[in-house]
Amino acid sequence: MKVAKTRLRDAVPGQWPGPALAGALCMALIANGCSSRPTNTYQGYVEGEFVYMASSQAGQLVDLAVQRGQTVAVDTLLFALEAQNETDAVRQATRQLQAAQAQHADLLTGRRRPEVEVTQAQIEQARADAHRLDLQLQRDEAQYRVGGVPKGQLDDSRGAAASAQGKVRELEAQLQVARLPGRAEQIRAQQAQVEAARAALAQAQWKLDQKRVRAPHAGLVFDTMYRSGEWVPAGNPVVRMLPPENIKVRFFVQETVVGALRPGRKVVIRCDGCAAPVPAAISFVSDQAEYTPPVIFSNETRAKLVFMVEARSSREDAVKLRPGQPVEVAVQ
Repeated sequence: MKVAKTRLRDAVPGQWPGPALAGALCMALIANGCSSRPTNTYQGYVEGEFVYMASSQAGQLVDLAVQRGQTVAVDTLLFALEAQNETDAVRQATRQLQAAQAQHADLLTGRRRPEVEVTQAQIEQARADAHRLDLQLQRDEAQYRVGGVPKGQLDDSRGAAASAQGKVRELEAQLQVARLPGRAEQIRAQQAQVEAARAALAQAQWKLDQKRVRAPHAGLVFDTMYRSGEWVPAGNPVVRMLPPENIKVRFFVQETVVGALRPGRKVVIRCDGCAAPVPAAISFVSDQAEYTPPVIFSNETRAKLVFMVEARSSREDAVKLRPGQPVEVAVQ
């Protein structure tokens, strides 16, 4: 290159160098690698599809567990909001479920054992009374036959004996009922109460879980929007994440080239800060033409309309790229 520049300085001012000098200049440019850009290389830029992590519940930010620029693993705690009210709601719903389950179990088992034993004791007493009155009836019948008792006393004895037998049968029926579970309608109604209490507990637990937000994917904490102690409205992002699989490269090709590109075709990405070329594959080819974006500069082409193409690399290679970074993409 120094020789070429010397010869240019030695040339006559205002005149173009001769053929021999121009040929020497071209040979020097080729020897120094100053050739034109390959036709399969296109300019583009890196773009990130950010994930905005927010809670569906409002609350005061009590724990910002990550910081900007940190790389986190999946299920890592990102932030936590104050959750005293939700914790109390879960405790209340748990107790209501336990009460409904206990009532349902009581309907299935019938009366308690002490209550059954009371009924059994009453049956024994009624049987003893019935036996005593039956003996009295037998004596009155014998006395009535010999004229020892009047007809009215015999009738009273018969009535008392019959009443005692009826009492025995009544108590025996009560014992059978005491041993039976609740009616089917009552059991179904209480089962519905149990399910309703279980659903209320699940809802309360879900609200409590929403106060602690964890990373759904491994990736980079690109930015944080709140500081500890601030009030966070429901739905407002607190952490902005960038998973490696959400990093992509956008580049633009002419109409004459787009027809040969298909998703899955291999490309190589080069950038100023990349230690080595980054392999990738085309993931999307636009079917609509657009004007050349002003951030794309190309001195070799005069095309006014281009087609956008997106390419993605592996998770391991994607972390080498940064959103907004200009790149060159070589189609293989």
